[in-house]
Amino acid sequence: MAENVDLESLPGVGPATADKLVEAGFDSYEGLAVASPGELSNSADIGESTAADIIRAARSEADVGGFETGTQVLERREEIGKLSWLIDDLDDLLGGGVETQSITEVYGEFGSGKSQVTHQFCVNVQLPRSVGGLAGGAIFIDSEDTFRPERIDDMVRGLDEPVLEAALEHRGIEGSPGDEEAMEALVEVFLEEIHVAKAYNSNHQMLLAEQALELTGESQDDAFPIRLLCVDSLTAHFRAEYVGRGELADRQQKLNKHLHDLMRIGTLHNTAIVVTNQVSANPDSFFGDPTQPIGGNILGHTSTFRMYLRKSKGDKRIVRLVDAPNLPDGEAVMRVVQEGLKPE
Repeated sequence: MAENVDLESLPGVGPATADKLVEAGFDSYEGLAVASPGELSNSADIGESTAADIIRAARSEADVGGFETGTQVLERREEIGKLSWLIDDLDDLLGGGVETQSITEVYGEFGSGKSQVTHQFCVNVQLPRSVGGLAGGAIFIDSEDTFRPERIDDMVRGLDEPVLEAALEHRGIEGSPGDEEAMEALVEVFLEEIHVAKAYNSNHQMLLAEQALELTGESQDDAFPIRLLCVDSLTAHFRAEYVGRGELADRQQKLNKHLHDLMRIGTLHNTAIVVTNQVSANPDSFFGDPTQPIGGNILGHTSTFRMYLRKSKGDKRIVRLVDAPNLPDGEAVMRVVQEGLKPE
């Protein structure tokens, strides 16, 4: 249980209920404050009215759920971190990089570089803040068997020399970027801070998101707290298991819950959420690009930032910002090479 949090002080919470709440991942006032009565009722085997009372009391303890001024919102947003792409044009496109406390969706056809993006962010997030990182670890939920530690090795070694020097110093590793022994040690510590789990179906994927909430919470007092959660891909299992219009409502309902579980991790623990998404062809499109992302309006409304990757000549990829709450649409170019994602 989180330190200094006495769940039994909340109305309707006894020792047995407190244990059930902790087992379900509700081990803080903040976690309870953003829960719904329905999910709390199911998790702790209590009535919805009792669950609602618990949530109201938790909101009071955590000072969550009331109105605040625009100035207070601005002050709170100053806590948000920006995870750099280490590509100036892309960072400019996103106003400095990928935000924590937000869901960034990256979609595109096969081979467009979606998994390359998630791997690169698993490296970049571990860099010190002085060079664009968040000095934190990463969780990688793998639904398509895409995670490759060898690719992390390539990308760590492919970092620019000043960034590598900062990373070596930050990790307390003696040596220079040209020192093979130092580089092997650096790759090893980078891999150690990436927590990978393979999702075998949509239910397992949703369970992993719940476990990720617990793991992220437990890491916050560590030297490298988790600051990034990647899901690659978000929709693959949902798309395969719920086929046809008759299954669409069930699929969207489960996808909606999954997205809100991910969003809770970002909100409660100041973590960046990056999800990849598949696309389908729109047969009604006669002009322009016929591809459209899977997930419909549920995913469109929940994603804070939506980015579309498409292939260009050779190793170049066009990255288009499709939707953002405070930024204009735009495009930038990156290259996908052996050393990772690089400027044009």
